[in-house]
Amino acid sequence: MAKITAAEVNKLRKATGAGMMDCKKALVEAEGDFDAAIELLRKKGQKVAAKRADRDSAEGAAIAQVNGDNSKGVIISLNCETDFVAKNDDFIKLANDFANMALNYSTKEELLAADYNGITVEDKLTEQTGVIGEKIEIGAFRTMEAPFVGSYIHAGNKIAVLTGLSKNVEGAEEAAKNVSMQAAAMNPVALNEKGVDQATIDKEIEIAKDTLREEGKPENMLDKIAQGKLQRFFKDNTLVHQAYIKDNKQSVAQYVKSVDGDLEVVGFERVALG
Repeated sequence: MAKITAAEVNKLRKATGAGMMDCKKALVEAEGDFDAAIELLRKKGQKVAAKRADRDSAEGAAIAQVNGDNSKGVIISLNCETDFVAKNDDFIKLANDFANMALNYSTKEELLAADYNGITVEDKLTEQTGVIGEKIEIGAFRTMEAPFVGSYIHAGNKIAVLTGLSKNVEGAEEAAKNVSMQAAAMNPVALNEKGVDQATIDKEIEIAKDTLREEGKPENMLDKIAQGKLQRFFKDNTLVHQAYIKDNKQSVAQYVKSVDGDLEVVGFERVALG
């Protein structure tokens, strides 16, 4: 039997909203596998939060930057080992410097090879590792190009989001920021249903059917009901179909069209730390 720690139980509780004992039982049954424990809780009908736990956990600063004409944006994360270092002003300044530089490059490798005050970014990271006494590295590197790109950084530099819109129109900056805030808060799995991978769809249908069987629903009704639950999953977990957090009577897509009738969200990138 896998040894389950209190910290692991608490992490699962925060991710799902299920009770402590239910979380412990799920982890034991899943032999410590966090993702498998989430599935077990869902199949058994336990409360699971709509927001999915971010799988990558690291300290540091996630920074989003956009170029002058809002046609390109970038997110980088400068990762470290402790929250104490992540909050240091010099560390945050370095993260912002690297993010500004990243607007000129397409890959993390190009950024690492770029010049930073006479040495490469990679050498600067090595230098800072020696100075601070913690491993310092570039983690995430995401870019986006669109007719209009806006950004949002959540307090504490723990979540950074880019949102791409189909047109550069009056009100685009505010709209892109609001949609980015939506993505930061609600952690959608994809832009729309077309962006959800087949493995996720198959898993949602399987979970729905298992739950329905436990509720005693007849086998010949499972497919139809499961498809209905899948549509609900798309509504709750894809960005443009989610209820807009500032006005839940309309979807994100409807909010954007209220700014301009032809305006659409064409993409988003989200990086979360901690």
